[in-house]
Amino acid sequence: VQLQASGGGLVQPGGSLRLSCAASGSIFSFNYMGWYRQAPGKQRELVAVVSTSNGTNYVDSVKGRFTISRDNAKNTVYLQMNSLKPEDTAVYYCNAGIRTRELVFRDYWGQGTQVTVSS
Repeated sequence: VQLQASGGGLVQPGGSLRLSCAASGSIFSFNYMGWYRQAPGKQRELVAVVSTSNGTNYVDSVKGRFTISRDNAKNTVYLQMNSLKPEDTAVYYCNAGIRTRELVFRDYWGQGTQVTVSS
């Protein structure tokens, strides 16, 4: 199983980006899907998570600005980021709990995509 993240880049404050993370491989089912971020010199933090029932949870600093969603048919999770601030600058990682076709449940991580918010 692999998670491939994309969509990062350089954006001005107040701008928007949409991150995508597609899962591929021997997948039977998904549990949670989410996004973390890690800024230089800081610990990795949970940004947003979506459950199998599409329940969502966000870190306080992004509430009202970011929206997480999932497309189960495409094995993909998205993070729509609006009104971006310089403090959103970080490497963003997707994360998913996946049960493989061998019925083994594991936590998987994508490779990270850089988001830089700067004028």
